[in-house]
Amino acid sequence: MDSLVIAFSYAWPFLVVLTVLVFVHELGHYMVARKFGVRVEVFSIGFGPEIFGWNDTHGTRWKISWIPLGGYVKFYGDVGVASRPDTEHLAAHESDELGSEPSVEDEENREASYHGKSVAQRSAISAAGPIANFLFAILLLAGLYTFSGQPFTPADVGGINEGSAADDAGFKVGDRVLWIDDTEIERFEEMQQIVRLSLGEQMAILVLRDGREVLINVRPRLTEYKDRLGNIQRIGLLGITRSGVQYIQHGPVKALINATKETYSIVGMTLKAVGQMIVGSRTAQELGGPIQIAKMSGQMAEQGLVAIIWFMAVLSINLGLINLFPVPMLDGGHLLFYFFEAIRGRPLSERVQEYGFRIGISMILMLMLFATWNDLTKLPVFD
Repeated sequence: MDSLVIAFSYAWPFLVVLTVLVFVHELGHYMVARKFGVRVEVFSIGFGPEIFGWNDTHGTRWKISWIPLGGYVKFYGDVGVASRPDTEHLAAHESDELGSEPSVEDEENREASYHGKSVAQRSAISAAGPIANFLFAILLLAGLYTFSGQPFTPADVGGINEGSAADDAGFKVGDRVLWIDDTEIERFEEMQQIVRLSLGEQMAILVLRDGREVLINVRPRLTEYKDRLGNIQRIGLLGITRSGVQYIQHGPVKALINATKETYSIVGMTLKAVGQMIVGSRTAQELGGPIQIAKMSGQMAEQGLVAIIWFMAVLSINLGLINLFPVPMLDGGHLLFYFFEAIRGRPLSERVQEYGFRIGISMILMLMLFATWNDLTKLPVFD
């Protein structure tokens, strides 16, 4: 019984967070599609059979489906949920181009079809989902920075662990970090992120000491530790402690600017971590799937509203970023196809697109299975 209660305490925050982020993502596609006059037939949160739904005045079926791991919008002229063109629609479109006189109804249907739009318009519709996730994250972070405050600790060395990399390199208490390699540092939190992702790589750090600049070359110690979720993480550590944690509230404009910078920083750090996994310097065991996200959602919900909003913002950034990867079935895959279409002056052949979608869905399924297996191996039953 206790296990069921714990599972439910993790499940409901996960479903709420995922539903909101999927809705934001698909709403981005929907709004830009409607702007360009595309007829949207279905707006679904979840996959599979419909639980309940309704039709709006534009003929769109809004529905909630049984499998809550995602969602989709289906445009007129699509086959399935991956925005693959209806071959009959394409044949009719090609016959029009060959010189047959289109009827008024055919012309109206073509104007309402997603695949009847220009490459630029289709690209904008595909990119709108990830962009909506980035904008949503910026708004969430800006709200936190306005009402709760942004962690903003000066990049001062408050303490140095004896025998640490910082101690050996010659850091002194009171040093203010100005630059790490080519990155200007304003906050201790920024320095912390860069050092953790360094994985022990040599770095040049410029500090301000007694009014003069000092350049220190240091190699962070590669360290493994278990985070509060039970995951083994490999990070770089200097052995520097901060002078204290501060939270600074900003006005709306400053909050938006800082939230945009933070979103950009998270994207950069995420891409760097993914690159480290690809080359093998970071273990892929750190990848998490739905179970891990559900666990984190539950734990963040226990910590309060600020923690769950922050988690939702980070997850929204990652959702937008992942969807921009050039993998068929994802928005980035569609953008890749449209890029080739713009260069060639015509779409890729139906056979090439078919193989692309098959490869894409295979890659996504394998990644999901691998991430879920990582999640399962971290459950207590495997200990």
